Amino acid sequence: MGRNKNKEISAALFKKIAPLLPVVVASAKGGRPRVSDEMALNGILFVLRTGIPWEELPQELGLGSGMTCWRRLRDWQAAGVWHRLHLLLLDELRGAGKLDFSRASMDAASVAKPPGGRYTGPNPTDRGKLGSKRHIITDRQGIPLIFCVTDANRHDSVVFEQLVDALPTVHDCRGRPRRWPHKLHADKGYDFARCRAHLRKLGITARSARRGIERNDRLGRHRWVVERTHAWLAAFGKLRTRFERRIDVHVALLSLTCCVICIRTLTMFS
Repeated sequence: MGRNKNKEISAALFKKIAPLLPVVVASAKGGRPRVSDEMALNGILFVLRTGIPWEELPQELGLGSGMTCWRRLRDWQAAGVWHRLHLLLLDELRGAGKLDFSRASMDAASVAKPPGGRYTGPNPTDRGKLGSKRHIITDRQGIPLIFCVTDANRHDSVVFEQLVDALPTVHDCRGRPRRWPHKLHADKGYDFARCRAHLRKLGITARSARRGIERNDRLGRHRWVVERTHAWLAAFGKLRTRFERRIDVHVALLSLTCCVICIRTLTMFS
């Protein structure tokens, strides 16, 4: 992505997020001027894209210190800003006809994690090294609808019901709100009777590869979009490895990245 495109996306994100930010009253004691929220957001996005340590954010960029940006990211997560921004963008995507509920796809991917931190565990696919696993459900085009984070050693199906139930209700001024997709595609890791029963209860058609019956790649022509979404997430340097020990900060970065993907999909950046 070019520098101009980065600036356009940063500006578009701030326009959306500004009304959601908590109001901060300036201290009567004075002191150092507060870094503007827009500059802090630009600093957060720079660290997210490049993957550099927070303390190495270049001062010549004029975006404040890395720790100032980190604290703003943390505080906005605590205030629910990133989640509300994601929901707002999903509503706009549906209003623009760019959200497709005809099929959804679900998948998980593991990422390495330096020692320590919540929601980490020995990764069975990486010689038992500590890691985390992110679970995502996307629409037919790969737009992230919901995600969660678990230990790397948790089976994909463990959070199946929890993640499906967390799917957001997406609004559209021209029609009824929508929450459930018509079909949900998944690989053999989700081929369990309880998973299919849960979808049936919600009126969703299960399209999981059957263990011992179907090959995973048979449904790949529909499910590949969620694998591409995992690749989009991994393209952000700060998410390629889980560097953040605090789970709330890691989730904040994931939420912000989902918002960037949504912004890219809107008409002005298509």
